[in-house]
This record gives sequence, C-alpha cells and structure tokens, in this order.
Amino acid sequence: MRIRVHLFHKISPLKFSQLSYDIVLLIIRSLKSKFNAMKSLFLVIFLTIPAYAVSAPPEGMVLIEKGSFQMGSKKSMLELKPHDLFNTDRHTLGPENPAHEVYLNSFYIDIYEVTNDAYAKFIQVTGVKKPKGWNNPDFNEPQQPVVGISWKEAVKFCKWKKKRLPTEAEWEKAARGKLMVKYPWGNTPPDSSKLNYNEEINKTTKVGSYENGKSAYGLYDLSGNASEWVNDWHFPEYYLFSPKKNPQGPEKGQYKVIRGGNWRNKAKDVDLVYRNATTPKNRSLGIGFRCAR
Repeated sequence: MRIRVHLFHKISPLKFSQLSYDIVLLIIRSLKSKFNAMKSLFLVIFLTIPAYAVSAPPEGMVLIEKGSFQMGSKKSMLELKPHDLFNTDRHTLGPENPAHEVYLNSFYIDIYEVTNDAYAKFIQVTGVKKPKGWNNPDFNEPQQPVVGISWKEAVKFCKWKKKRLPTEAEWEKAARGKLMVKYPWGNTPPDSSKLNYNEEINKTTKVGSYENGKSAYGLYDLSGNASEWVNDWHFPEYYLFSPKKNPQGPEKGQYKVIRGGNWRNKAKDVDLVYRNATTPKNRSLGIGFRCAR
C-alpha cells in the first residue's frame, strides 16, 4: 500500500489524467470487443435455427410438430381377450389394431385436399392424362377435390409441387391432433354439418366446406368427401411390427393404403383410424389426395 501511494505521489497531475484516460479507453475497447463477440455468437445461433422455426409454413400448409402420438384403434394387444381372436369386427381385431405409440419428426401437410383447379394447372404444364370423370359435372368444379387419379399420378403431382404424399402415420397424426379422439373434430358422432358422407349428396363438395369437421390442426375433409392416397404399401398386420419412429410402411406390397372415408361411406367407416387399400392403378371417383413436405 505504501508503494502504491509513493508511486502515485510522484506522478504529475497531467500524467495522472493521461493515465486515467488510457485506462478508460482500454475498458471501452474491451467492452467493444466483447460486444462484437456476442453479436457474432448471436448470428451463428440464428443461422443454425431450422427454417420451419423462423419462417411461416408454405402457402396452404400447416406445420405438424415433432412428437409422439397414439396410432390405431383403442385396443392394445394387452386389452385383447381370447374371444377377440375370432371376432371379425375391424374395431376388435382389424387392420387398425393394435393401438401403438409412434414418434414422428416435424412435417408440413396441406390444409385442403388437392383441387381440380390445382390439378388442371398440372395437366396444362406437364401434359399428363386427365382424371377419370374429368368431364363429369358432378366432380369437375374447380374447388372440388380432384378424384379419379391413380396413386402414381398423385405422387407425380406432389413431386411437381416439390412435395410428397404423406405417410400413413403422418396422415393419422394430422387427423388426430394431440388427443385420442375418434374423429378429426372430436368424439361426437358424424352428421351432415361435419362431413360429406353416406351418399347424402352423391358427389364431392368444395374443399373446406365443413368448418365443424376440421381437425385440431385446422385440416379439412380428413373424413368424408374424398378418401386419400398415402405413400404406404398395405399389409393388414403391419401395426404388429411397425417401427416406433417415423414408420414408412412395408417395403413392398400389392395394394396402397387409402385413408379417410369418402362421400359414399357409411358412418361406421369415417372414423380417423379407418384403413382401406386398393391397387395403385385404381382411378376411383371416391379417391383424392393431399401432399406433405
């Protein structure tokens, strides 16, 4: 302490003032350097955030965030009783059993089924074959879902839009939301205010016509109107051995899965776990699709 007093005692007021200035300048430079370092760190962090976390979803699509959900009917293998093995009812021992947990990465999916208007642009640009029933006034209004197209034609359209068909698991998560509900809108029984079904209209309706029938994620027509192609091959017992994370369906098969009931289906076949399948070449007036990314 004495030494410090002795040293400062010998410094002139002018030199002491200069020394103070130098110290302050050094502190400022140090703070500036730290600020630049923090700014660079923030920039690095910002640039490494996934695109879907900082940007709006693509037009006409909604983000389904990563996470687990319960896929399939309510009965798990532990809940099945011996007599269930001889019960042919699909809700007891059918292709949507057993219930099982599935984890999916984040993905985008179309809010609406692909429309005739959107598909007409695809035809104009690529010259692909027109859908079955393209000239049928019951099915060719611009905002009706395009139907009468094969699985391969649906795949080609999605690729043209830089998208893809959703997997079966992605489709069901988008329909179910985060709850174990029976229908996209909840657990109340189907009626004509929620969906187009049971041949009540005998044709498809404009996409998005049923506000009361949309899913928790805001998707329309997941039950009724048009059934939808998904990417998976069909195997009735697939749920017994499907992977827990991002299932893609069997590697090969004879039929492709279609999900969601259509305008023809009865009430028993419009719940969100209903699985059906048909040959990929089928150009049914009851089958349409939506895309994912």
